[in-house]
Amino acid sequence: MEEMKRHTGITIVGLGPGKPELLTREAWEWLGQVKEVHLRTRLHPTVSAFTKNLQVYSFDEIYQSHEDFKEVYEEIVEQILELGKRPEGVTYAVPGHPMVAEATCPEIINRAQLAGIPVRIIEGVSFLGPSFTALQLDPFNNLVLVDALELGSLHMPPFPPGVGALIAQIYSRFVAAEVKMTLSEVYPDEYPVRFVHNAGDDEQQIEDMPLYAIDRSLHIGLRSALYVPPLSEDYSFEGFQEIIARLRAPDGCPWDRKQTHLSLRRYMVEEMYEALDALDDQDATRLREELGDLLLQILLHAQIAAEEGEFTMAEVLQSINQKIVRRHPHVFGDVHVENADDVLVEWERIKADERESEPTREETSSLLDSVPISMPALSQAQELQDRAARVGFDWSTIQPVLDKVLEEVDEFQHAEQPEQKAGELGDLLFAVVNLVRWNKTDAESALRETNKRFRHRFAFIERTAAVKRRNLSDMTLAEMDELWEQAKDEEGE
Repeated sequence: MEEMKRHTGITIVGLGPGKPELLTREAWEWLGQVKEVHLRTRLHPTVSAFTKNLQVYSFDEIYQSHEDFKEVYEEIVEQILELGKRPEGVTYAVPGHPMVAEATCPEIINRAQLAGIPVRIIEGVSFLGPSFTALQLDPFNNLVLVDALELGSLHMPPFPPGVGALIAQIYSRFVAAEVKMTLSEVYPDEYPVRFVHNAGDDEQQIEDMPLYAIDRSLHIGLRSALYVPPLSEDYSFEGFQEIIARLRAPDGCPWDRKQTHLSLRRYMVEEMYEALDALDDQDATRLREELGDLLLQILLHAQIAAEEGEFTMAEVLQSINQKIVRRHPHVFGDVHVENADDVLVEWERIKADERESEPTREETSSLLDSVPISMPALSQAQELQDRAARVGFDWSTIQPVLDKVLEEVDEFQHAEQPEQKAGELGDLLFAVVNLVRWNKTDAESALRETNKRFRHRFAFIERTAAVKRRNLSDMTLAEMDELWEQAKDEEGE
């Protein structure tokens, strides 16, 4: 007791989760000897049990004078720091535990240390223990703790769906609606979740409901938390990583264990083209499957690299996260752009800066160096043209583009040697790709669509010939051309 009486500076007291009986003995004794206490909020059941001679102040009015919680917390922190400089110091009391879901307390501690103000923490029972009891839940069985305000501001949940989540500080139906929108990006609308209202209090209530209804609860208050049970591991990226690691383990799959970066190369290409086929067919179900097959290839390469000490999947994610944020300063920074064309110009400027800053780059490094030589020729041609156009190497109107196509046709017609003809045909193709680019069309996709139509129409000719018991080799070009036109008519062209 004497030690507590001599303490100056800032004393932070945890008031526990709810009913006064859960206040710790240390906290009760301290509050029984000080003359005044400053509360983050008076809206806590334990406050009603304070002795009458304890002068109580609260910061509730600050919440009404600011729209942003950061501003509220900043003002509270500043006032506590000033009060802590008094000879008698200050007692600051917060709900639950001072270091659990209390934004002001860590900031007070950090800034007080810099200012040389002593800080004492008097522990409190947090809302977590009573919440786990109410849910009959062991948190060590895969659980994450999430702040509702942060979660509601995101587009995607920041935790894997294969673990459960306890989402605290859902203090209003509006916050619940924001949380619901974020969770709905992963969880089904009908997914069963559980509200815990007033954990650790006589008014404690458990409310079971589907996810879509959480913002309709009539019991939401300052001490409401939401438990989201884990989805199956099948939904988890981390779970899939574990499967791949298991396949590559000494007692895993012999085929997967023998694979290398080079041996898997052709599978990566095959899966990419199968995904493109699904895109061409606008088949969402097949696309989902093919994207999974592509992800399998990515994780296999990442696992092999980790085993070889080259890099880890975490480093892959770190690299792409940093790159995307760095190359989108108009989203994550203060750069202003008017349209998509401005974005591409800014993108190339940033990439140019990156090339100059890379110590391994030679002075002769080109803007076009990062275009993969292994890309399909049409895609590679269009990408080369796009890169050059972004720095101004392009015509200002489409007419010179058309003229260039005709010029290349004329040069092919005048070419005499096979090597010359092949070269001119390449130039012609390159010019046609540029015309496609000017038409805001993807050359590879356009030709794939044409190939698809050719397959369909030629298959019609084959089927019709079979019905007529004719061999294609016995049919004249005119007969086949007539069937070709019939196939076009069926397509509505």
